[in-house]
Amino acid sequence: MSEEDTSSATPHPTLPLKGEGNATPHPTLPRAAGEGVSHSLGLWDATAIVAGSMIGSGIFLVSAAIARSTGSPGWLLAVWALAGAMTVAAALSYGELAAMFPAAGGQYVYLREAFGELWAFLFGWTQLLVIQTGTIAAVAVAFARFLGVLVPAIDDHGLAGIGFVTPQRLVAIALLLALTYVNTRGLQFGKVIQDGFTLAKAGVLLALVGLGLFAYAGAQPAASAANGLWAHPFFGPIPLATLGPAMVGALFSADAWNNITFTAGEVRNPKRNLPGALILGTGVTIALYLAVNVSYLAAMPFGSIAHAPSDRVASAMVQQLVGPGAAVLVAIGILISTFGCVNGMVLTGARVSYAMAMDGLFFRQAGRLNRAEVPGVALWMQALWASLLCLTGTYSQLLDYVIFAVLLFYILTIGGLFKLRRTQPDRPRSYRAVGYPVLPAVYVLAAAAVAVSLLIAPETRFQSLAGLACVIAGLPVFAVSLRKRARFHGPILRRST
Repeated sequence: MSEEDTSSATPHPTLPLKGEGNATPHPTLPRAAGEGVSHSLGLWDATAIVAGSMIGSGIFLVSAAIARSTGSPGWLLAVWALAGAMTVAAALSYGELAAMFPAAGGQYVYLREAFGELWAFLFGWTQLLVIQTGTIAAVAVAFARFLGVLVPAIDDHGLAGIGFVTPQRLVAIALLLALTYVNTRGLQFGKVIQDGFTLAKAGVLLALVGLGLFAYAGAQPAASAANGLWAHPFFGPIPLATLGPAMVGALFSADAWNNITFTAGEVRNPKRNLPGALILGTGVTIALYLAVNVSYLAAMPFGSIAHAPSDRVASAMVQQLVGPGAAVLVAIGILISTFGCVNGMVLTGARVSYAMAMDGLFFRQAGRLNRAEVPGVALWMQALWASLLCLTGTYSQLLDYVIFAVLLFYILTIGGLFKLRRTQPDRPRSYRAVGYPVLPAVYVLAAAAVAVSLLIAPETRFQSLAGLACVIAGLPVFAVSLRKRARFHGPILRRST
């Protein structure tokens, strides 16, 4: 943040603390959440953002690593089922928070209201530093990698790069910059892309399910007995300490469902549509994920899943059933999936920076809406940082580092649900979390158990501690932000959304 001439800025009334009247206007602050934004996301649009942000490249790849870690088909399905149950349970809890605080920033706002600005800022800091931008970069590079199957000239083996600038990374940057530009033109453009590609992605997953089950139904009894679905033992022995690390791939494949909360200020009838979108989006996506894994097991021997070349389980299954030319079909399916995933994350992620700017904790320009009523500056900031992560090639490592941090913020946010029930009992709740307090408590315990196992397991201990270090690194940045806010904006009262 920098000191600016504020003489021409539009006055912005500081929102009051609970129980207080309006405070003196602060002309340097951006407009309030929901002021001037377009409320054009309906229930289907919001659901498409939830499902479209979840479905990326993971479902096509990570079952191989899970199979190697667990050693049996029963545990492969159990890991996906446990990760899915945790995801849906968290979404049910977030539905209540989303209905209570339907403002831009979503999870950032929930943490601010429950625990104060420090924890909210640390979430926003980590989100911008690596969680959102790192995921965007990783999925964009996955898009470029599979585009190389169709256009060999852009494959890293087809054209020589210059240092860390390779053809695939350039294509990835071009994709995210193009989608950022589209989303700066207005919410309508981004949501049309998201709606269409989410339907296409669901079709791709349904095609995989149909292909695998059709192959199983047509197999001879001897072949059926040898495939993964009936491999013995169905549930083999597995050390509990390995269960948490085995769930990492499934949890990340099901992640980003919370992104719809970042755009809450742009959802029509958010008190109804936000909880509905969270429940529908996560429920349908998890059901598809489980069905796809059943189809893998129905069509392939378990060992072929665990040792699929380059972990490309979907490619291995389709090539086995259709033939060598199936690589093109799978590449097209993954291109559709990753394109829609990048668009969903680009569309939603910048709204957290926007909310931080409205609280005076980030660059003031990030809190400005452009003529299309979207936070254009925040979108371009997100795009530039994600592009740098593409070029450095460290994004995949950074994603490994934040697994622990992601779980930490999920645990903290759902813990905030308990605190807000106690501290704000009279706030209207159009939707109440299903199964409260048992289901949210079970999620917190399960997520904490996974987090602890990540700290214990030698293969994930370093990455977990590094993820925690990313969060802690935000503490001095927060202190600087507070000082600059006090100097340039004056005291800002916390906003009761």
